[in-house]
Amino acid sequence: MFYHVQNLINPIVDDQPDPSAANALQEGLGGQFGEMRTMMQFLFQSFNFRGDGIPYLDLIQGIGIEEISHVELITKTISRLLDGAPEYHGDKFETPGKGGKATLEVGKEAQNPHHFIMGAQGALPVDAAGNPWSGSYVHNHGNLVLDLMDNLVLEATGRLQKCRIYQMSDNKTLRATVSFLIARDEAHQMAFAKALETLGVDWNKALPVPKFDASKFPEVKKLMDAGIHREQYHFRLDSSQMEKIFSGKSPIDDGTELVTLKEPRESYPNPIAPERPEEFAPGLDPEMQAMADALSEFKEKTLKDMTRKAGSDPSKRKE
Repeated sequence: MFYHVQNLINPIVDDQPDPSAANALQEGLGGQFGEMRTMMQFLFQSFNFRGDGIPYLDLIQGIGIEEISHVELITKTISRLLDGAPEYHGDKFETPGKGGKATLEVGKEAQNPHHFIMGAQGALPVDAAGNPWSGSYVHNHGNLVLDLMDNLVLEATGRLQKCRIYQMSDNKTLRATVSFLIARDEAHQMAFAKALETLGVDWNKALPVPKFDASKFPEVKKLMDAGIHREQYHFRLDSSQMEKIFSGKSPIDDGTELVTLKEPRESYPNPIAPERPEEFAPGLDPEMQAMADALSEFKEKTLKDMTRKAGSDPSKRKE
């Protein structure tokens, strides 16, 4: 089973809406080498894992769990890049577009109009060409060495593509997220390479990674200077054997050390997306809005009353 915290693994940086940048980033989400594939591939490999190689299971599953947070981060980033692009400032309860004004005209010119027609200015499970994400992308060979090699190629290719996306836009919202994913992809490369080394596989002759220095990107260098490209997290509430693999010197022998942690050292606020009246989202009419507001007020009042009676722990309230 899984638990979650309503925080992001990396902050969303503010900048202007940029639908074109949002569409480029769709490749990093729903493309063949995007975050949806890494999440599903590693989780399916862990769910189908056979044998008693528990450290390898813990490694694959820990990275798969992290990839859930990457899918969350990249979808939030795409939504932020799209959100407010039409610059509609009308009243939320009026009918947007009345009087002949095309409040979503930008959607007609966007590289992916489905962002405005289907997604209400939100991310979609597609690649940059609009092709739906496919489960056929997921490789689960049932052979540990093959799975680890496949995972290493997947992370290396995903990192390469994100470096290309980085160079397609100087939008700060896009670059902050892509830079974080570049650094974390390198950490995952090191994890699978280290696992292959423990199995006697001389992976470096067949697949030398990284082939280029991503620290030339200033946002990536800042993250690498903080060492997040040499950390891996297991996210376990019980014990994990990941550290038996992810520890010691880096597989690329650059003088750095691998560190296993329970979770990232920091997390960041997960902002709620604003309503978009021009998309009729979420579409509450005045009567439903009044009911929702009354419920929120009731919940706040109840919590305050419980806190007043029992202090900060409502479970100790006085009867």
